[in-house]
Amino acid sequence: MHDGWLPHTTLHCGRHCLDLSTPQVMGILNVTPDSFSDGGRFVQMDSALRQAEQMLRDGASVLDIGGESTRPNATPVTLQQELDRVLPVVETIAQRFDVVISIDTSTPQLFEQAAGLGATIWNDVRALTRPEALATAARLGLPVVLMHNRGEPDQMNALAHYQDVVAEVMAELSQRVDAALAAGVLRDNIVLDVGFGFAKTAEQNLILLKHLAGLTALGYPILAGISRKRVLGQVLADAQGQPRPVHERVDAGVAAALYSVQQGARIIRTHDVRPTVDALRLWQAVQRSDQAVIS
Repeated sequence: MHDGWLPHTTLHCGRHCLDLSTPQVMGILNVTPDSFSDGGRFVQMDSALRQAEQMLRDGASVLDIGGESTRPNATPVTLQQELDRVLPVVETIAQRFDVVISIDTSTPQLFEQAAGLGATIWNDVRALTRPEALATAARLGLPVVLMHNRGEPDQMNALAHYQDVVAEVMAELSQRVDAALAAGVLRDNIVLDVGFGFAKTAEQNLILLKHLAGLTALGYPILAGISRKRVLGQVLADAQGQPRPVHERVDAGVAAALYSVQQGARIIRTHDVRPTVDALRLWQAVQRSDQAVIS
């Protein structure tokens, strides 16, 4: 724990700065054939660029590009596969658009090469646990998202056992923060993610969402990524207990995003940028009107 530290409100991303005093929206761009929600839709360069442009038009301030599916039981990818999928897209987006680029990877070799092409945030579902990851993050000096997780995709469902999911997630994230700091990662470069859907049951995900504000006690900005996740489908299950299909979870995902922001999340990672941005704009307008009345 790092009680007494207030989460930093500026994230320095190369030549860009993200103002975390207001919620920021990170649009998901999966250049994979097997992601749980949009696998295969954006593996071609032209479709990836159209999606990137649309998300920026809809209000995303960050694009999160991933070349490995980390859904439960996903097929592992080789380093070369990940490089081939991600790097050409990063290079082209960096040349065409003025946007913060995040890389959804656990592979330090990929992130280092992507950073050389213009990527400035490392979003790691394995929280810098792979060999050389900590050293690479410290050397590059760019923001990193440390996500809570247990095991690899083929193991995580079997590892969803907690006595107190909130306390244990906080403790395990705190361990990864300490490891990052000890390796030389700057405090102001760290963002935390509780890892909705990773080694957690539906009930555990809901408990974490309800108590998300408690994680700000660690002293770091919180990223929330619950967009289209299985927990939403289970909450919205039909009378026969069948989960709501992935592409019919948008409204619930927006509600979860708004709840996350109300609990203190500073970055929302989502497939559905426009409705998320609209909901947050309304929320911010309400917040400002309240402040105007008080003043």
